[in-house]
Amino acid sequence: MSSDVARLIAYYKSPLGRLSRALVREHVVALAGDVKGKRVLGLGFATPYMRFALEPAERVLAFMPARQGASSWPREGPSRTVLCDPLEMPLTDAAIDLTIGIHALEHVADAEELMRELWRITAPNGHLILVVPRRRGMWAQRDNTPFGQGNPYSGGQIEKLLRDHSFVPVAWRDALFVPPINSKLMMRSTRFWEGAGRVVGSAMSGVICVRARKEAFPAVPRRIKETRYVRVPNLKTATARSG
Repeated sequence: MSSDVARLIAYYKSPLGRLSRALVREHVVALAGDVKGKRVLGLGFATPYMRFALEPAERVLAFMPARQGASSWPREGPSRTVLCDPLEMPLTDAAIDLTIGIHALEHVADAEELMRELWRITAPNGHLILVVPRRRGMWAQRDNTPFGQGNPYSGGQIEKLLRDHSFVPVAWRDALFVPPINSKLMMRSTRFWEGAGRVVGSAMSGVICVRARKEAFPAVPRRIKETRYVRVPNLKTATARSG
């Protein structure tokens, strides 16, 4: 099930939403590195995490799934948002240097087909950053945040999905060790939870962040889509009757 755009916007305006955005954005920015002169794509609902790329990047686009709905972004200047089918993105081959997918993979109906499409649009030596809810994490177990919607993943599942579709993981990060509880006490102890969680281990994290590099050749070819056959009734021509 996809989170609709109104709910996503409302979540990121809430105290818990602002907290999770700040914590996850640290890792997204670190994994992205220098984006100067690059063509950057945000897929799903990645706009809360992409403002850092607006100035240095050559081009920044935000693709939002039709089932989710779209919102204009950024607030200032021309909108960079495109409403589309993530399995058939309106881009030429090798058009993007870096894709940042957040609230994307866990909501798509066919993850393998999405990976094939991501391989197609990614430039040679381009990169992909995915942020997905951890299958056994607390955030995936509660439905009061967008990370509790859709299909969560384990680290092994994400690595297999990437490698099976010619993306090589090069860096991993874990985030959201703090429990997804909207309370002032929890907000004030965020750094304690994040620090303690890293000591205990990645299994306690709420989301997995991974950066992967595109390999030169696709491991799995695109599926050949069958042409739909529409049966047309065998009708004879006739003149219209006068009233």
